[in-house]
Amino acid sequence: MRIVMIGSGYVGLVSGACLSEFGHHVVCVDTDKAKIEGLKDGIIPIYEPGLDEVVATSVKSGRLSFTTDLATAMAGAEAVFIAVGTPSRRGDGHADLSYVFAAAEEIARHLKAYTVVVTKSTVPVGTNAKVAEIIKQARPDAEFDVASNPEFLREGSAIEDFRRPDRVVVGCQTERARTVMREVYRPLYLNETPILFTSCESSEIIKYAANAFLAAKITFINEMANLCEKVGANVQDVARGMGLDGRIGGKFLHAGPGFGGSCFPKDTLALLKTTQEYGVTTKIIEAVVAVNDARKVQMGEKIEAAFGGVAGKTIAVLGLTFKPNTDDMRDAPSLVIVPYLKEKGAKIRAFDPEGMKEAKKNFEVEFCGDTYETLDGADGVVILTEWNEFRALDLSRVKTLLKQPLMVDLRNIYKADMMAEAGFSYVSVGRPSVP
Repeated sequence: MRIVMIGSGYVGLVSGACLSEFGHHVVCVDTDKAKIEGLKDGIIPIYEPGLDEVVATSVKSGRLSFTTDLATAMAGAEAVFIAVGTPSRRGDGHADLSYVFAAAEEIARHLKAYTVVVTKSTVPVGTNAKVAEIIKQARPDAEFDVASNPEFLREGSAIEDFRRPDRVVVGCQTERARTVMREVYRPLYLNETPILFTSCESSEIIKYAANAFLAAKITFINEMANLCEKVGANVQDVARGMGLDGRIGGKFLHAGPGFGGSCFPKDTLALLKTTQEYGVTTKIIEAVVAVNDARKVQMGEKIEAAFGGVAGKTIAVLGLTFKPNTDDMRDAPSLVIVPYLKEKGAKIRAFDPEGMKEAKKNFEVEFCGDTYETLDGADGVVILTEWNEFRALDLSRVKTLLKQPLMVDLRNIYKADMMAEAGFSYVSVGRPSVP
């Protein structure tokens, strides 16, 4: 098949590269000329493990290419995917759909033969109907169908998620569109991947509902962590005891500083705004949004208390991205916690294996070249992101570099008894502290 992917950001580039790996001929289109020229030269604009190899292999095979010219790209295309950003709109929290609608207008201008226009971007319910309306108004003569095909990619493991998804969700109205979408994902039939066909409205809600539910699991275990700290329980034991129940499952029951990233914060807020627009009460989602916002401030207070006040003290911060194996800083807990500590008078030294470039756009702190340089001379260390290289620190070396052996571990990657044996004051989340 010949496929066009409009948008060469995280979703568009990963989806386009993986579809070309499936054997389709994919053209990724973007209005950012510098990004396209970089991709042509093999420069990947985001950090995602394995993506550079998939892109290079597919480009070499001739199945993947990049351009700013949508008209040429669409010639002979059977499916055109819209994979542009839908950030939270400033002022009201609704999803900003301006890029989606602009793409729909562009597509309408270049439609020739029957094409399925596929919305890959995360969009509120009713958006695909609006996309169809835009195209019909611009081109009453055009022969097309609109389909909703939300992505369920986890940053840091997106390639594997695309190759072996739990399910593929497709919302569309006609058998002709279903036939095209079955062909797009035909390689997954070999893995017996469930492909769920629904209406566009159901497909749109599935994406938001799934993310909101996962965000709720994170928020719930964070609240249980607060209780565990008060009564001397261990939230990891609690999470394991819950997760072994097959009805609950252990995924996303990891206490920490709150969720961030490109999906959960904006999607929970967008879903909340949609429910309010339709007059539907969703107290759970309201609580998830509010509790997660407050959580990040609470973690700043937790660090401050562990240090006995941070004014005039130097704090080593390890990890700035919202999760490991990505350079994504969007809504990362560090964006709240680091400014909080600075406002309280702390000096911050920071290091992240992949997020330094993005972090420098958001912080004015002392950025260091590696983990141990960051620790040298600090009054204590805070772990904000659970990168693998932070999981096995040389604790003897850490102890000699710090002014005092104090660690605040907001990801619970160390064991309290091991830290006690190493002679550290150790504070984690939802577990007894080591004085």
